[in-house]
Amino acid sequence: MAAAEVKAAPKSVVGYLPQDVPPFGAMVSLGLQQVLTMFPATVLVAILTKFDVGVTLMASGIGTIVALFVSGRRIPMYYGSSFSYISVIITVMSLYAKDCFASTAVYCPEGVRLVQVGIMGTAVIEILIGLLIMAVGKEALDKVLPPTITGSVAIIIGIALAGTALSEANSNWAVAFITLVVTIGFSVYLQGKGLIGMLPILFGAIVGWLVSLAFPGLINLAPVASAQWLRLPAVTLPAFTSGEAWGAMLSIALIAIATVPESTAHLYQMSLYIDALAKEIGRAPIEIKRLIGLNLVADGSDDLVVGFLGGCAGTNYGENNSLMAITRNYSVAVLMTAGVIAILLGFVGKLAAIVNTLPTAVVGGLSIYLFGVIGMQGVALIQSEKVNLFDPKQLAVGATILVLGIGGAMGLPNGLFPFPIPVIFPSGIPAIVFAAFAGIVLNLLFLLLKPEWFGIKERANIND
Repeated sequence: MAAAEVKAAPKSVVGYLPQDVPPFGAMVSLGLQQVLTMFPATVLVAILTKFDVGVTLMASGIGTIVALFVSGRRIPMYYGSSFSYISVIITVMSLYAKDCFASTAVYCPEGVRLVQVGIMGTAVIEILIGLLIMAVGKEALDKVLPPTITGSVAIIIGIALAGTALSEANSNWAVAFITLVVTIGFSVYLQGKGLIGMLPILFGAIVGWLVSLAFPGLINLAPVASAQWLRLPAVTLPAFTSGEAWGAMLSIALIAIATVPESTAHLYQMSLYIDALAKEIGRAPIEIKRLIGLNLVADGSDDLVVGFLGGCAGTNYGENNSLMAITRNYSVAVLMTAGVIAILLGFVGKLAAIVNTLPTAVVGGLSIYLFGVIGMQGVALIQSEKVNLFDPKQLAVGATILVLGIGGAMGLPNGLFPFPIPVIFPSGIPAIVFAAFAGIVLNLLFLLLKPEWFGIKERANIND
């Protein structure tokens, strides 16, 4: 049926809707483009958090395929590694698996197994939120998690990582700044240039790697020579029996507060492009924007898979969404093909070894840019939702989250508030977690004790 629908489309319009199945050659080539687009960011997150690159690629492919099936093959999304979880993952590993970041090893299975429990906890929260939205609507959730909270949490996720980025760059400032500048240049001056415009991180990493060759000792190619061409990915099982894992679970799972609006925004954007193509080829609009709840259930399904296998926490990728908009290809079959290619890449040992030769200074240069972008995306969310920052309630919630989150991460020993909770947080509460809780409680207080009950008039929003 899908193939027949493709043939029925006017020849003057080239494009595929979610249920369409392109010819085999087109499906493979379009799938390769999707993999190339997700590859740089997905692999970089694995490097930053000391996850296995092969497992991360394989889990990304499997998780994407599972999520596509969960959505009934109606929501075309590719799932790669999420930058939003980096800060809390580094914090958790530094607390409970201290050797992870105290050594030069590129992979830390002990820390990964603890984090896996947290990623699966994230999956449960995403699925529950999705089911809640399907039952009561998104408006009810927005009252509890308004843009003031989600945007502010996104800001601290990025900015709290500033110290990590500079620490990495400190290993060689020349290489780090060259990497930073060329990456920014690629992201600005290649935009709108088709596929190459979506790969500034990959190009920046390549330039940084090449520059590093001029500095003795920054690149060690011996592991590449000794690596096998084909190998089994280093799959690990979650450390459910570890006492520290439950503190990790709560810390990591709370980051879903910031990723839910990101995923929803991607869904709305995709819906517009898909329906525009449907109109052009004379077919009924699909309106996937109505599937907000199901989209979050699919997100959670992806995290269940990657969390169980030992891959990085996932998110549906805006880069891949942009590629689909440019190529006018929204075929779910193409994304499943991309998933299969990613799975196969996970078994290529030489590929993982080459990726792991990326010098720390290059990673630092990339991180300065990427972590800052995460923070700015929080600002963009607050701005796009027209939050009234002349309202003392909104200011109070946002200000509290920012200072507790950023100040706590940078100013407190190990980034922990000194309020131990047995079993969950025996050493204290991580700053990002404490800040998110504080913001949620403060917002609930304003919902329960409405200022208008005390004769307070709401201030006008100049953004309206």
